[in-house]
Amino acid sequence: MSEKNREGKRTARERLAAEREKHKATEKRRRTLIVGAGVVCVLGLAAVIGVVAANAGKDNGSDNEGPVAAPSGAQGKDNLAIPVGKESAKSTLTIWEDFRCPACKAFEAAYRPTIHELTDAGQLRVEYHLATLIDGNLGGSGSRNAANAAACAQDAGKFTAYHDVLYENQPEETDDAFAKNSKLIELAGKVDGLDTPSFRACVENGTHNSWVVKSNKAFQAGNFGGTPTVLLNGKNIYQDRTMTPAKLKKMVQEAAKG
Repeated sequence: MSEKNREGKRTARERLAAEREKHKATEKRRRTLIVGAGVVCVLGLAAVIGVVAANAGKDNGSDNEGPVAAPSGAQGKDNLAIPVGKESAKSTLTIWEDFRCPACKAFEAAYRPTIHELTDAGQLRVEYHLATLIDGNLGGSGSRNAANAAACAQDAGKFTAYHDVLYENQPEETDDAFAKNSKLIELAGKVDGLDTPSFRACVENGTHNSWVVKSNKAFQAGNFGGTPTVLLNGKNIYQDRTMTPAKLKKMVQEAAKG
């Protein structure tokens, strides 16, 4: 084999090795970004910490939009919790969430079947608290408007179904599609019996906007750090890296046995 041929093959091998290393590095960065994005919607990013400090939890609406009107059946301190499940359940799952938050959607996708199963069985009670974290971090009013619409659905006795529809149709985090009342009303059409004149008026008038603002202030005061925050009987289980839907189910069922 000539020296020229040997040099050509060596160069080709080197190029192939370089491409492999480049691919590995790209895949590593991609996995890191996916894991990071799926963990939690945090209160701020280092690159925009000054902006976040000034705007965290704010949205396009005023904090003084009128009297605080809690949705029907709201409970807990200041009536800021929307309850789902029987009061007699021995376990309570407290969820702080933001309908624009992709990590909240990921949590819903993984845990929703188990949560529905346990609430339907009377073994688990869920208390939903709504926050506007993404509005504060990225601007817009989609978090607030979606939360208001969910509260309107609670008035109609359709909270759980509409809650699930919002996550199933969540836009990209930077797309403030939920700021449009027309979009929220369109999605109500996916819930049997929800798209009524009273629901539309509640959404369009922002009936529960001040309640949502108050709920977000409670979220900030809790210093939770991000959404979702998930507490089982007061203990933060979302921070438990060993937690799975199966483990949650086992814990709740064991508590139900007493």
